[in-house]
Amino acid sequence: MAKKPNDVVITGIGIVSCHGVGRQAHEAVLAASESPQPIIDSERFAPYPVHPAPEIDWSEQIPRRGDQRQMENWQRLGVFTAGLALDDAGLKEDAELCGSMDMIVAAGGGERDVAVDTMIVNKALTRNDRDHVLNEILTTELRPTLFLAQLSNLLAGNISIVHKVTGSSKTFMGEEAAGISALATAFERIRAGQSTHALVGGAYNAERQDMHMLYEGVQSLAQGDWQPLWSRSSGGGIITGSASAFLVLESRSHAEARGARIYASIGNVDGDRGNRDEAGLERRLGDLADRVAPAEDRNPLVLSGTSGKHDLRDRERTFIEERWPDAALRGYGGITGHTMEAQFPVGVAIAALALNSGAGLPRFDTEAEADMSGPAETAIVTAVGFTHGEGLASLNAE
Repeated sequence: MAKKPNDVVITGIGIVSCHGVGRQAHEAVLAASESPQPIIDSERFAPYPVHPAPEIDWSEQIPRRGDQRQMENWQRLGVFTAGLALDDAGLKEDAELCGSMDMIVAAGGGERDVAVDTMIVNKALTRNDRDHVLNEILTTELRPTLFLAQLSNLLAGNISIVHKVTGSSKTFMGEEAAGISALATAFERIRAGQSTHALVGGAYNAERQDMHMLYEGVQSLAQGDWQPLWSRSSGGGIITGSASAFLVLESRSHAEARGARIYASIGNVDGDRGNRDEAGLERRLGDLADRVAPAEDRNPLVLSGTSGKHDLRDRERTFIEERWPDAALRGYGGITGHTMEAQFPVGVAIAALALNSGAGLPRFDTEAEADMSGPAETAIVTAVGFTHGEGLASLNAE
């Protein structure tokens, strides 16, 4: 494929998951000859297993203790990982380029004060004036600083404060679709010449009782012992994970002018959403694939971001096998857990590392995935939201 000045290229990767902190830890997982071992905590939120965050020294990317204290873990995770991406791209100390860098973030809602929630529920069980109970407790027990500090757009705000990224800023909310929209918007802005470099990504803290309650409210969570992604049968099928990925995207001309290392180029990114009944999901995935991934490329690496929810997982796999019959399939949520807003950025980060490595990936699921015959030159990344939203991205090796 001919290289063009306005190609969108990846020049910085920051990633944190249960497998460790930073690009090198994840390169080691992808370069291993054997399948990654699951890193699971089955006790804290039993019966729901979770892929936990690794040990993190927050001060490595968030030096001021005051900044650390006013964030909850999902924001710390995002700000920390954004710093890793800037370091990896060689931009962390470049005040001029950070000052003109655009930022697009996928964020969820703030973390809840579970103790206050519990107090409200317990008191409401003993009284009939529940509206008064709610008002009484919220006015006396809820910390205003908790609410103010956890507004979704303050993840971007804290990245600006800590890392001095002060160009334009945009935040998307909406579960997996937020990560799809964030990447698609950054991609289109750079390809159109409206931006030369951008920081884009998201973060998710899975170790939260309130999020387990929301997932299980629609019977989505797997239960009991860990099972591989493609053969998971317990509960609703989803095992969540604490993870974050941020990417530095640049136009090729901008990256080459400053001598940046390029991991991979992005061919296209697109997303959609709608009713999934009567093959609606398959129709939209087909339309996305027509726009994002040329049909003549029948042998890509396909990194599926399936949540693990049984019916959607199986429908997506059938689509992939029919669309790309010779593809090497890898379900990356099986090794990181499902990461909501961060899911699509995590998948694109893994794809870029895989293409840059020049090697085949180990099977993420030993029973349901086949060995790769060699390194991939192209990769397709999918994200199918656990309730709504679909996205695809295509990447090319340099």
